[in-house]
Amino acid sequence: MFRVLFLCTGNSARSQIAEALLDWKGKGRFEAHSAGSRPAAQVNPFAIEVLREHGISWAGHAPRSVDGLEREHWDFVVTVCDRAKEACPIFPGQPILAHWGMPDPAEVEGDRATKQAAFRDAFVLLSRRIDLLLALPLEKLEQLGRQARLRAIGAAG
Repeated sequence: MFRVLFLCTGNSARSQIAEALLDWKGKGRFEAHSAGSRPAAQVNPFAIEVLREHGISWAGHAPRSVDGLEREHWDFVVTVCDRAKEACPIFPGQPILAHWGMPDPAEVEGDRATKQAAFRDAFVLLSRRIDLLLALPLEKLEQLGRQARLRAIGAAG
């Protein structure tokens, strides 16, 4: 089983969605977690709503800090926002680091429909990227091949 840590600044939207998606789609092949460099007070309700819209029950956790997680073993560490990429701590054991940057739906201004649309767009993008991750023959790839492929996913739309 591969251990994956999704990092974002607040751990309230993108990283929580990515964690839930990988847990749901990965079917025991992956153990997903998420954290933030500056955790928010709570998970954004629109993140939970978009997961439920797609039949994914959110059984996540309150936003948590990355502090202390750098001492755990990770196979992959994926940042989903630029600020988290810049604040990413050093992880021992040489996990594969990748950046899957994307706009923060929590920063979208406007009415409820506009905010829901931003979270739906984030969900679709993360879902596509996770599908690409799941399609990789990770068990057959060497470390450098895994790294190149995981990083390329971040460039894919």
